[in-house]
Amino acid sequence: MALGISSTPTDSSSGRGSPVSPISSPVTPLATRLAPMPPMVPNPMFGLPMLNFSVSQVASVCETLEESGDIERLARFLWSLPVAHPNIVELNKSEAVLRARAIVSFHSGNYRDMYTILEHHKFTKDSHGKLQAMWLEAHYQEAEKLRGRPLGPVDKYRVRKKFPLPRTIWDGEQKTHCFKERTRSLLREWYLQDPYPNPTKKKELAQATGLTPTQVGNWFKNRRQRDRAAAAKNRMQQQQFAAQLAHSGGRHLNLRRSMSPGAVSTTGSESSISLGAPSPGPPSMAPLPLQSLPPPPLQLTGDPPRIGLTNPSPCTLPQPLALHRPFT
Repeated sequence: MALGISSTPTDSSSGRGSPVSPISSPVTPLATRLAPMPPMVPNPMFGLPMLNFSVSQVASVCETLEESGDIERLARFLWSLPVAHPNIVELNKSEAVLRARAIVSFHSGNYRDMYTILEHHKFTKDSHGKLQAMWLEAHYQEAEKLRGRPLGPVDKYRVRKKFPLPRTIWDGEQKTHCFKERTRSLLREWYLQDPYPNPTKKKELAQATGLTPTQVGNWFKNRRQRDRAAAAKNRMQQQQFAAQLAHSGGRHLNLRRSMSPGAVSTTGSESSISLGAPSPGPPSMAPLPLQSLPPPPLQLTGDPPRIGLTNPSPCTLPQPLALHRPFT
């Protein structure tokens, strides 16, 4: 592109571009000629070459640079892509390009752009693990910078609750104890078969669950420790229950012996135990004298009762007593 710059000095006053004699031109001072040139900032529209890459080629380059771990070259490649790309709509929908942009934003500390990319574009399940780790780590770093101290396990748990994973990078399956329920179910099945797997089985289980062999080994180790603690707790509870049962059984036996007839008789402070002797019955009552017996009931009609008399006299009713003295 011609910028219209000529190597021959011209006369700017005449406006016709006539040559000027080198002798009549002023002499440039030496200090001015040795001064450093200001840095040249390339124009985004004309400074970079127009790369005619297809969408598939751009995605392949992004994936290659991402796998190599060269984040700086990946950032330069994304910056060199033309703004007015002929397939700009398809390029902005490519998962490899979007993932590369999110990775570059994360490593450059531009977390807001990364959040925007992850929240507004749907990613496949293969990209979920890396993008979820980036999402959480970015929020952890922001929380540490805000609090001015490293985060503990409880702090990280609160951050995860405050900033849950978006559904664009999460399949919606709940996680318990850092592992998904499907993964834990598979680990439990293998644990019931063999609580002490060898390295070969650990590798097979790691491939089946998507974990690392170290994670698998740690899970089995923790599960064995929990089972041992639960077994010890159960034994202690059984021993305590047996002791309580023995104590209560002895008390019941003593109570039954004390309630059996002729087992124990206590009089005052002295106690005597009789072996098979019949227990004394209730105390016998002495007969009352005849004078203390109440008279038989009176019969108001008919003949009066006869109590061993040959010539009974007619019974007369006693006169009622005056309760009050008569007035005189």
